[in-house]
Amino acid sequence: MARRKENKVDLSSFDQAGARVFDNPLVTEVSDSYLEYAFSVIHSRALPDARDGLKPVHRRILWSMYEQGYRPDRGHVKSARIVGDTMGKYHPHGDTAIYDAMVRLAQDFSLNVPLIDGHGNFGSPDDGPAASRYTEARMSREAMLLVGELGEDTVDVEPNYDGSLTQPTVLPAAFPNLLVNGASGIAVGMATNMIPHNLAEVVSAARWLINHPDATLDKLMEFVPGPDLPTGGVLLGLDEVRRAYETGRGVVRMRGKVEIGPIEGSRGRQAITVVELPYGVGAEKVIAAITNEVTKTKRLTGIADVKDLTDRESGTRLVVECKVGVNPQALLADLYRLTPLEQSFGVNNLVLVDGQPRTLGLKALLEVFLAHRYEVVTRRTSYRRRKRQERLHLVDGLLIALLDIDEVVRLIRGSDDAQAAKDGLMSRFGLSDIQATYILDTPLRRLTKFDRIELEAEQERLRTEIAELSKILDDERVLRKVVSDELAAVVKQFSTERRTTLVDGDLKEVLAASAPAGPLEVADDPCQVILSATGLVARTAAESEESSEGRRRNGRVKHDTVRAIAHSTARGRVLLLTSAGRAFKVDVLPLPVLPEQAGTVSLRGGMSAAELVPLAAGETVVGLAPLGGQAEGSPGLALGTRQGAVKICSPEWPVRSDEFEVIGLRDGDEVVGATWLTDGTETLTFVTSEASLLRFPAGLVRPQGLKGGGMAGISLPAGARVAFFGAVRTDDPGHGEPMVVTSTGATVKVTPFKSYPAKGRATGGVRAHRFLKGETDVAVAWVGPRPVGATATGDPVELPAADPRRDGSGFAVMLGPTVVGHLIERD
Repeated sequence: MARRKENKVDLSSFDQAGARVFDNPLVTEVSDSYLEYAFSVIHSRALPDARDGLKPVHRRILWSMYEQGYRPDRGHVKSARIVGDTMGKYHPHGDTAIYDAMVRLAQDFSLNVPLIDGHGNFGSPDDGPAASRYTEARMSREAMLLVGELGEDTVDVEPNYDGSLTQPTVLPAAFPNLLVNGASGIAVGMATNMIPHNLAEVVSAARWLINHPDATLDKLMEFVPGPDLPTGGVLLGLDEVRRAYETGRGVVRMRGKVEIGPIEGSRGRQAITVVELPYGVGAEKVIAAITNEVTKTKRLTGIADVKDLTDRESGTRLVVECKVGVNPQALLADLYRLTPLEQSFGVNNLVLVDGQPRTLGLKALLEVFLAHRYEVVTRRTSYRRRKRQERLHLVDGLLIALLDIDEVVRLIRGSDDAQAAKDGLMSRFGLSDIQATYILDTPLRRLTKFDRIELEAEQERLRTEIAELSKILDDERVLRKVVSDELAAVVKQFSTERRTTLVDGDLKEVLAASAPAGPLEVADDPCQVILSATGLVARTAAESEESSEGRRRNGRVKHDTVRAIAHSTARGRVLLLTSAGRAFKVDVLPLPVLPEQAGTVSLRGGMSAAELVPLAAGETVVGLAPLGGQAEGSPGLALGTRQGAVKICSPEWPVRSDEFEVIGLRDGDEVVGATWLTDGTETLTFVTSEASLLRFPAGLVRPQGLKGGGMAGISLPAGARVAFFGAVRTDDPGHGEPMVVTSTGATVKVTPFKSYPAKGRATGGVRAHRFLKGETDVAVAWVGPRPVGATATGDPVELPAADPRRDGSGFAVMLGPTVVGHLIERD
């Protein structure tokens, strides 16, 4: 009865066409199908293998190129050909997916060690590559380290998708590719995102782990302090990096590397130049974010312009120009906060280990790689020993035959057929089937006396090599040493310097410490713009009037001398006056701030005037003048020329022009001094090369407009020239008594200014220096309070004590001053 029930067929389970119908719940069917799909994606497409660091598509691309011979020592081939071979033989998916994977292997901004040597446009962080029909490729030298041992039974093989060919399940991988190049992929319900590292550092850690299997993570991090990104940049917060190395998960913060300084050719305006970008970020992404924040959200202010000057020669150069009055450090903080110039990288070291997805830390990843290398080297060594043993077996047989070659020949000639000859050789000489067959196949020309010597040498070499290979297989310590030495050889050939700068500490603390102090807009506090006698321009730090008054007259100069000072504000402007009679309006904020320590100010940190304004050959900056409120109430600018002309230029400067002339000069003439008059009560002073000094009130000179050429200031004898011109106040005891300094190069004389009588304009003045034998003219002269001397390089020179004799000869001074000025005024 039961058997009849089993044989009974339910006709309701068949449809009208006679096909069998299975009744399966929808939930079960969907669940089973989804699990099969998920496993396929995880195992066969999305996650890299922890041993060679490659996903199946990358592995198949390299295997196809290796099999076709597209190697570094051969020419490039069309990328479309590589894609076609891979798709047709090993990877049955779309050509676009294969080409995208191939392109990443060729990008030096994606991988620390590119595995494909690309020829053509393989894209940038902002743009995609050209089509596969336009680009060419071949394997890189580094890629040969991954596939170079494939022919020695080092890894298992498996059938391709249709069973017609075989492909390796994993590559031998002679270096830790997964850690060096990183990986990314999205599977079903899981994803991997691994950050690149420096090859030399990772190998050093692996070699240490070979000899110290119980090494701690902290010890390994002495070799691998943190990731090393192909694009460089700055990585913040190594505490978070350690957490990622320990657990396999974490978040690291990347920043672009920048340089802050004046824009070349823009007269000292400040700019933030990005020279390295975060990993995976292109210049166009940053520009787009800046544009959006400036034009739409308006959260980013203070930017005048953005220029992408990136090229192959200079590398990344993204220039963000600051507006006048903007603190570059505060603007940089906003750029980090609002643009991709600062990015986070979520580390998720999810990889396949024995076919199963696992999240591994740094040590575990190194251990999996080393276990793979031990297996590869063991299988490679076994293969090589087996091949040498097989060859030694044949060589031994040939040598046996050569010992009695006549008997061998007679036996072969007397045999009825090849089988009889082989049986005779095996029976007569004790040879194996393989040896006898090899002897029969060997040409007679290989059985000479010379060949016997070669065979004996080969026999000895094979025995030695077999013994060495056996040591590797029999002694684990020798195996580890071989793996370590091979890794060292890889580093010696392919190592590169670290690109990424690491900032240690807790991420929150690092970010807080790097936040700039101060607002985006610099306060418009009073400051002083200083022109040194050697042509350097700088400013004092912007400070309140109370702070400035508290430091009044406390500043001392330890480098160079001060030629002119203009009072302004941090966000104001000043005039730079040149020897060609030209004036330039210059912003104060971009000027370097003079460093001060213990009341001593150094002018060495100043900016050359030639960097601020476009000077002609031989043209120099000779004076400063304030603009704006600091210029109110002044009769103008006093100018003196080399040929003895004097002019007071009315302060009616062009509003729309930043460059204009302030005096009409005669042919061959030039401005030697330009001084700003505060109220017109100053005394104008000339000192000539033939040692005459003329002083007269500034009120004797009628102010003129910009085009005026001035009037006669001092009468010069033939061959003489003006060595100094300036305006001196005699009613300002707070700045000290004005002094006259004259130097012939050999002697220097300092005389009180009151020793010289005032005379009328356009006269010859009085003698200020009596020349000694061999002296012909005054090389340097200066009139003003608190004089100091310096050499042409700015090194200070001590001046002699004051001499009340106005017609004295002066005193010899070692390294006589080539420039003279006064102490800095901090008021």
